[in-house]
Amino acid sequence: MFRFENPEYLYFLAIIPILAFLSLIIGKQRRKALEKFGNPELLDSLMPSASKTRPVIKFYIMLLAIACLIITMAGPQFGSKLETMKRKGIEIMIALDVSNSMNAQDIQPSRLDRAKRAIYQLVDKLNNDKVGLIVFAGQAYTQLPITTDYPSAKMFISSINTGIIPTQGTAIGAAIERGIRSFSSQEDINRAIIVITDGENHEDDAIAAAKAAVEKGIKVYTVGMGLPKGSPIPVPGGDSNNFMKDREGNVVISKLNEEMLIEIAKNGNGEFISANNIRKGINNLVDHLSKLEKTEMDAKVYTDFDHQFQYIALIALLLLLIDYMVLERKNKYFKNINLFEEKEEEAK
Repeated sequence: MFRFENPEYLYFLAIIPILAFLSLIIGKQRRKALEKFGNPELLDSLMPSASKTRPVIKFYIMLLAIACLIITMAGPQFGSKLETMKRKGIEIMIALDVSNSMNAQDIQPSRLDRAKRAIYQLVDKLNNDKVGLIVFAGQAYTQLPITTDYPSAKMFISSINTGIIPTQGTAIGAAIERGIRSFSSQEDINRAIIVITDGENHEDDAIAAAKAAVEKGIKVYTVGMGLPKGSPIPVPGGDSNNFMKDREGNVVISKLNEEMLIEIAKNGNGEFISANNIRKGINNLVDHLSKLEKTEMDAKVYTDFDHQFQYIALIALLLLLIDYMVLERKNKYFKNINLFEEKEEEAK
């Protein structure tokens, strides 16, 4: 497990591109000033030891050294020991729809991208709770088993796209059933399944699956992605004006099935939440989840973090040493050496 002990120092990395940009502007102004002073070719002959590239190289070496020093200050660490600790929380399985209809752009940039942002925000608001991830289209698969490793959860979320499952469709019921089987074996703990979809269920009985979840003490929440008026579905890999069509050649319009999602949540003893406004929708969802009683459960966490700053600090030291050794002027002992002179003569 990798982390930074003082991640706030990483904000100072923003000065690196700023300094690089200022260097370009100053270099351009300097060249204009020299052109006003005299003929550039004549000035070069008057200053044979002057180098145009060495100061630039030294500057960027210095920038790399500064970047390494900033990372050193942030304190990179690796967790060397995995321990089981007691924490109070709940278990949450997120079921994300990855069918082609989630590429629709009635909410920008797309339903799927907006859903992934919503999950990011939800994970950021969790505290001591376990979270897992299921992806579904025509079939449902567990993408991430139940865990307290939030960084891993975000990593899995970032890699999701609508091509991850070859079988198309929207099997919400299968996703709920998969969620029921994906929780830990611990008893007497509150659990919730959050289904994030546009609600175009064509595959199974999602309401029956929600009722089955309630029988096992699991609440089912639904988050609707999309608008009731709908939107055409872009063809994956095509241009922005290429949309999916039915057998008759008509453009397919995918619409949010809000009634279906409300009914699933009602039978799942949960709530339907519209995520068109991500911040409000996720805050409402977190409020609902916070009302569930927290239960003590086992959580594997990394402890005994080892500092790794010395390696970055060594790189910074080497860069500073190189910067010191590289002169801004041409070396007088090597300025007359032409490595290509013999080859040029042979070519003649």
